[in-house]
Amino acid sequence: MKKTLLTCFLTFFCLSIFFNSNAQVPDSTWGQSFDKYPTFRFKGLFQSRFTTSLNDGVDVTGLHHDQGKITSNSFSIKYMRAQMQAAISERTEVVALINLADFKSDPKTKVLENAYLKYTFSPKLAFTVGQFRPWFGIEETHPVDIIKSLDWSNQYSEFGKIGWTSFQIGISAGGRANIGKLPVQYAVSVVNGNGKNQISDNNSGKHYMARTVAVLSKKYNVNLGLNGGLAEVEPGTAYAWGIDATGKIPLSHKWSFDIQVEGKQAINHTLYMAQNNPGNLDDYRIRGIYVLPNFRYEIKHKNLSSIEASCRYEYLDPNFHQASNARQTYTPMVGLEFLKDYGARIQLGMQIDRYKTQIINTNTYNGNLMIVQVQTRF
Repeated sequence: MKKTLLTCFLTFFCLSIFFNSNAQVPDSTWGQSFDKYPTFRFKGLFQSRFTTSLNDGVDVTGLHHDQGKITSNSFSIKYMRAQMQAAISERTEVVALINLADFKSDPKTKVLENAYLKYTFSPKLAFTVGQFRPWFGIEETHPVDIIKSLDWSNQYSEFGKIGWTSFQIGISAGGRANIGKLPVQYAVSVVNGNGKNQISDNNSGKHYMARTVAVLSKKYNVNLGLNGGLAEVEPGTAYAWGIDATGKIPLSHKWSFDIQVEGKQAINHTLYMAQNNPGNLDDYRIRGIYVLPNFRYEIKHKNLSSIEASCRYEYLDPNFHQASNARQTYTPMVGLEFLKDYGARIQLGMQIDRYKTQIINTNTYNGNLMIVQVQTRF
């Protein structure tokens, strides 16, 4: 199995070289002066929120309590990020990203988020090695501070727990190319699959994943993405696949509408390994889908740049094949943008959770959270 997966990755690598063959690559940099390097760029994000639970017996984390007092409202700091990008040559950059807000709880396996080196041969081929977010869906392509909702989707979080999304340690190759007249983006990654800031892999297997995105319409920003991957886990091989689409339609001079749709399915090997007598690995399957429509009105006033309104719908079932208990989440949101590119904004929204079967004294319980969130990017 390992030879088969290695062959697949080498095939993708050869395709990457093929895409790169016609690129205009500068001559060798041997002997050239690099007096202007290194150059540094610093960024940051502050994001804080006030959360109120509107359900009796459900606290601000969504945890149900059948007796006793609960914390029904709370201020919190979600992100205090600092990022440094260092260009050390024309083609090489090093990126580090930390979230200081993670010190509020046990910082083990937290705080450090991005830590990678990227070497770019051309727009058609670049290599990334270290800790990064491998491409396996829409949400990996942009940071949390510009998402069109209050937070990452439940699907993103759950697939991160089984090694397909969020921050992972490994290597990736990707770039842009044209297949005929069709613009295509691609990425092929090999990662440990056990999350960020780990001392080492927790087994000898790896997660092998690939993503390709076809730009179907530049006018309406219509993109179609396909994802697929195999993972070597105990006691066999797990799979994951997904499909997604995005689009943006200008409705008038000031109004626009954009939408994201994404669905994924995988073997939930983490749930499998948590059982005493698990049975067959293939019986543990996770499936999720979300739809995120968003309306934007450009005001361009000196004190208010735009207003956005969205309502994300999510369906997630962590074990639909064997013990289905689907979670449906509605997240209506209104956002006020005060500086361009989400430099400063206030969001007001709700997280409405509905489960097929509620379980007392757990997070698997219906809840309604109201959230006011403020952020600034710098």
